[in-house]
Amino acid sequence: MSDDAANSVTLRFLAAPMDIGHSGSVDAGTVLEWVDKAAYAAAVGWSKSYCVTAYVGNIHFTDPVNSGDMVEVTSTIVYTGRSSMHIHTVVSSRDPKGGPETMHSQCMVIFVAVGPDGKPIPVPQFEPSTPAEIEQRDHALARIEVREQIVNAMNAQEYTDAGTAERVVLRFMAAPTDVNWGGKVHGGIVMKWIDEAAYVCASRYCGMDTVAVFSGGVRFYRPLLIGHVVEVEARLVYTGAKGMHIAVHVRSGDPKTRVMNLTTYCLTVMVARDESGTAVPVPVWEPVSDEDKKLHAHARELLEIRGRAPGNRLPDHLQNLAGS
Repeated sequence: MSDDAANSVTLRFLAAPMDIGHSGSVDAGTVLEWVDKAAYAAAVGWSKSYCVTAYVGNIHFTDPVNSGDMVEVTSTIVYTGRSSMHIHTVVSSRDPKGGPETMHSQCMVIFVAVGPDGKPIPVPQFEPSTPAEIEQRDHALARIEVREQIVNAMNAQEYTDAGTAERVVLRFMAAPTDVNWGGKVHGGIVMKWIDEAAYVCASRYCGMDTVAVFSGGVRFYRPLLIGHVVEVEARLVYTGAKGMHIAVHVRSGDPKTRVMNLTTYCLTVMVARDESGTAVPVPVWEPVSDEDKKLHAHARELLEIRGRAPGNRLPDHLQNLAGS
């Protein structure tokens, strides 16, 4: 790890064989776990206190990370609120023997500093001093309204048994190995569970191998505790030419009770791949019930909101979805 600046942290390491997942390369969930760790290090270094993940913005997964690749994850504080830190995080990888980057993804992560009682506490204010820092600060500010629109749209949706689309639920206990430095399940592990559930749902629907190409609007509502029962529900809500939109809810609760609380919500886009790794068309899902139709419209609404983000150009796979 290196500290390139007071507001920046870079993690460098080799992708290990145990990092390889169901896709044959490093899964999106593992990349998100790396993102969370680097952003956490930047947040704690800046605030000098324990911090919790509040939100992870849109991240597009392009080329894969392979075992043995040199991975670099850089997290930089670009804007601070009263207790929040907006952290621009970039993940890249390359062959350690040399050559060009084989993967490059970036996203915005928001952490909140909390005190011993778990309540938010003030953080030192970041004042940009270079043209690049000012540009990144302005970019973060410009996306706040879009992010709020996405969160509000997600919160307004209801998911019941009236839906007819492909749906899977994974259930297990949060283990001590999932714990972070504050005694809670860290956000990276939760995002890895989200990726796994989305993979199962998408692969069952299309009958092919699938891989995540996008995760967006990852909102953390409350901490998830070790020893709690965890329920990760993934549901298909929309299909395009080659992609499947999967809404994932993570709930948890004390096993001594029947109460399950929503801890995290995310929307993931999965694509099917052939043996060469090329994305291929998937069966079109047609909404049947009223709830199906509402969720289908909800997925399109999120696409439209993201398309309005300042300076944002939706990648081809999302543009195809919006136009299908």
